[in-house]
Amino acid sequence: MTRRSCDGSGLLAAFRAAVANLEAHVTEIDGLNVYPVPDGDTGSNMLATVRAALQEAEKVVDPTAARIATAISFGALMGARGNSGVITSQIFRGMAEGFGGKRRFNGLDLAHALRVGAETAYAAVLKPVEGTILTVVRDSADAAIEEAERTNDVEAVLATVVDAAGRSVARTPALLPILRESGVVDAGGQGLLRLFQGALRQVNRAAPAVAEVSARASTLVPKSDDGFGYETMFLLQPHAHANGTGLDIDAIRGGLLKLGESVLVAGDTRALKVHVHSERPDQVLAFGLGLGTLSRISVENLDNQARDQRERRAAEFTGRQAAAVQEGTRLAVIAVTAGAGFVACFESFGCSAVVPGGQSSNPSTGELLAAVEATNTESVLLLPNNPNVTLAARQVAALAKREVLVIPTRNAAEGIAALLALDPAADAKTNAAAMAEAAAEIQTLHVTDAVRDARVGGRAVHRGQTIVLDPDDGLVAVDGDRTKAVLHGIESLRPGFGLLTIYYGDGADLAEAEGLSRAIATKLPAIEIELVHGGQPHYRYLLAAE
Repeated sequence: MTRRSCDGSGLLAAFRAAVANLEAHVTEIDGLNVYPVPDGDTGSNMLATVRAALQEAEKVVDPTAARIATAISFGALMGARGNSGVITSQIFRGMAEGFGGKRRFNGLDLAHALRVGAETAYAAVLKPVEGTILTVVRDSADAAIEEAERTNDVEAVLATVVDAAGRSVARTPALLPILRESGVVDAGGQGLLRLFQGALRQVNRAAPAVAEVSARASTLVPKSDDGFGYETMFLLQPHAHANGTGLDIDAIRGGLLKLGESVLVAGDTRALKVHVHSERPDQVLAFGLGLGTLSRISVENLDNQARDQRERRAAEFTGRQAAAVQEGTRLAVIAVTAGAGFVACFESFGCSAVVPGGQSSNPSTGELLAAVEATNTESVLLLPNNPNVTLAARQVAALAKREVLVIPTRNAAEGIAALLALDPAADAKTNAAAMAEAAAEIQTLHVTDAVRDARVGGRAVHRGQTIVLDPDDGLVAVDGDRTKAVLHGIESLRPGFGLLTIYYGDGADLAEAEGLSRAIATKLPAIEIELVHGGQPHYRYLLAAE
């Protein structure tokens, strides 16, 4: 069984393992220097940063996923060293935002958090350079989303992230000439890869099947910056007597650009980590003192080191999914569904076969009969997952040469609820009754956009408005604002449910779905919300409450 979701304690354990793995490879990463001098410190800086993050996370009393992620973000910002450490802290900051409000997270949540982490890291760097940790984290996030929409499994997504990060690191020399000339990969990207590998080891309790890359021409190393002078770093916080407006991040970046190069400003209006290379560190410090209180000040002479090698990059976690209910020899389950995500769901939960079809694309009786006859079992349970397929399914039951029992599921969410009630040890009739009961217990809503003006149930609906329908196509909400329409629709559900699953399909992407999830969580803080990629046509969302 793979791990489909993870809680705060699991996140902390994975991060602890990630830090340990980075520590085991810190010498390797420090050796990825684009200059032929023995002073690489990317690995050391990243390690100091993640150690500080881990110390903060270990203090959390009630370790929900959101609280652990927030603690990691804060600890990393406070302890960030070097460009690599600051950029790493920004990846964690974005991930904490992505995990906001979640007690647990699944593969899609992880992929979304990585995407926000990549975007936050890019935004923190004034002149992003490809072939660095930034490229690695972006490539990892892209792969994570693709995998999560197929499997929605934390372990699978993390495994995919490790694979994607490794491939991204390996191609950094092709993107950054100085790496190619030096025969190394980006050090920051390699450090991020080691973090991901450590987390995956913790999740699957075994060493990941990832080829190790050497530190030369196939491991990725970053270049810090061009030029010499002094590297000045400090933590900037507003004066205690400030008027409450906080720090102006854009103005501070602009002021530092006039004083030096390689400017990196990370954080928020309450606290900023500042990094700049200049010939006059005294002017940089004076500029900071004019804005607020300085702490954790560091000034290093780069001329004596032939240049610091720093990065602004990172990556994410992915993998592939597994975990399926074993099919019994006497009983098969066939489901009708549309959308790559739903197909993967039904297959992973033990369906013997999935027949393509759904709204506006109903399979024929012949197609359903062919699927039934292709099974090698005594009995078949058939999930039509659409009222327009139920009649054809019942025709199959009359024509088939084996026992076929139709469970009248009205949509894919009801079908999954029914499938989860399957007991392979029980006979077909017992299962059919239990599965039908499970399907009837959940409440579902379809969300789509009106394609024309109309009156539905006495209510005016205008083209382009979001409409929310019950499983029998009754209109329960309509609004020009999609989020408001969904929230109104949820208000129509019977109270008492503790889990709301959001299956997103045509017209919606993971980022939009996460935004909707956050809005619902704000309105219903006691409800657990899970995102799943359904990929269903015509309907932007299918909501299931149980």
